[in-house]
Parts: sequence; C-alpha cells; structure tokens
Amino acid sequence: MKSRRVFRVVHDFCVLRAVCLALLCATSPAMADDTSKTAVESPERQAFLNGQTRDCPSCDLRGVKLKRRDLSGANLAGANLSNAVLHAARLTNAKLGHAKLQDANLNKTDLKRADLTDANLTGALLYAADLSGAQLDSAIMVEVRMAHARLTHAALRGVDLTNSDIENAELPDCNLSNATLKRANLGSANLSRCNLTAAVVVRAGFVNARLRNAKLNQISAIQADFYGADLSGADLSEGDFRGSRLERADLDGAATTDMKTKGALLVDGTVGQ
Repeated sequence: MKSRRVFRVVHDFCVLRAVCLALLCATSPAMADDTSKTAVESPERQAFLNGQTRDCPSCDLRGVKLKRRDLSGANLAGANLSNAVLHAARLTNAKLGHAKLQDANLNKTDLKRADLTDANLTGALLYAADLSGAQLDSAIMVEVRMAHARLTHAALRGVDLTNSDIENAELPDCNLSNATLKRANLGSANLSRCNLTAAVVVRAGFVNARLRNAKLNQISAIQADFYGADLSGADLSEGDFRGSRLERADLDGAATTDMKTKGALLVDGTVGQ
C-alpha cells in the first residue's frame, strides 16, 4: 500500500510539472511580444511622434514618417531610424551620434551642424541634403546617395564612404583625413582646400573635380580617376597614385615630392615609371 501511495504521488508530481512546462512554453512568446510592444510604444516615443517633444534618444523609430518635420536641436542620439522618411526635415544642430539611419530617406534634409558621430547611414538617401558644419567622424556611409549635397566645413575624419555617389557635391574646407572612399564617385565635386590626408580613395572617381589647394599627402589613390581634375596648389606629396589617371588634370603649383606614379597616365599623356 505504501509503495502504491508513493508511486501515485510521484506520478501526480510529474503530471503537474509537465502541465506547468506546457503553460510556460505557450505564454512565453506572448510575454516576449508584450515586452517588445511596450518598448516600441513607450510614452517617450509616442510623445515624440505626436510632436509633444523633439527628444527621443535610443528610441525605436524604424520606418517612421517625419517628412518636413522641424526637429532642430532634437536629441535622437542612439535612436534607430532605419528606413525612416525624413525628407526635407529640419535637423539643424540635432544630436544623432551613434544613431542607426540605414536606408533612411534624408533627401533635401537640413542637417547643418548636426552631430552624426559614429552614426550608421549605410544606403541612406542624402540627395541635396545640407550637412554644412556637420560632425560625421567615423560614420558609416557605405553606398549613400548624396549627389548635390552640401558638406562645407563638415568633419568626416575616418568616415567610410565606400561605393557612395557624391557627384556634384559641395565639400570645400571639409576634413576627410583617414577616410575611406573606395570606388566612390566624386565627379565634378568641389573639394577645394579639403583635407584628404592619408585617405583611401582606391578606384574612386574625381573626374572634373575641384581640388584646389587640397591636402592629398600620403593618400592612397591607386587606380583612381582624376581626369580633368583641378589639383592646382594641392599637396600630393608621398601620395600613391600608381595606375591612376591624371590625364588633363591641372597640377599647376602642386607639391609632388615622393609621389608614386608608376603605371599612371600622366598629365602629358605619358605613363609613369
């Protein structure tokens, strides 16, 4: 009798345990969904979307539509704005450091003096955007589309602009030192007095670009295209231009000390040795 009683107690305990585990498994996804939903629909986020506040640091704002919204001085540091529509929005002096802006629409957006340090703008649209005086140090800007954008006096130290379209953009006096611009298109762009010291511009296009008095010392410009570019007064010393095209470029007054040009098509049509 005693053994039967013990067996039944053990059996009942096992059944109860199995039921509890089943209920826990069934409710776990719902609990996870509720947690996620609560995070997305936080009071701070709702107040921001309703226009009651301009600040929403670290908020989940993926895919939000903020076209022409005035967000001047807004604090959106660390926010996730991937796929967001910010077309023609005002983000002057906004804080967007470490923000996620992958594939965001920032066409014609006013980002003057905005802080985008370490922000991720991969695939973002920045056509005719104004980034004058903006802080973009170490930002990831791979495959961005920013033709006709303005980046006067912008800080772009260490930025990654690989495969980006920067055609006809205005970048005078900007700082692109140690930046990566592999295969980027800067045709007809204005880079006068720009600092490109130690930048990597391998296979980048600078056709008819303006680089007057720019600093290109120690630049890695292997197989880059400077056809018809204005490099007058530029510092090209210790630059690696092997295999590049410098045909019809203006090098009047340029510093060319220790410049590497092996295999490059030079100004006079000869090939560098």
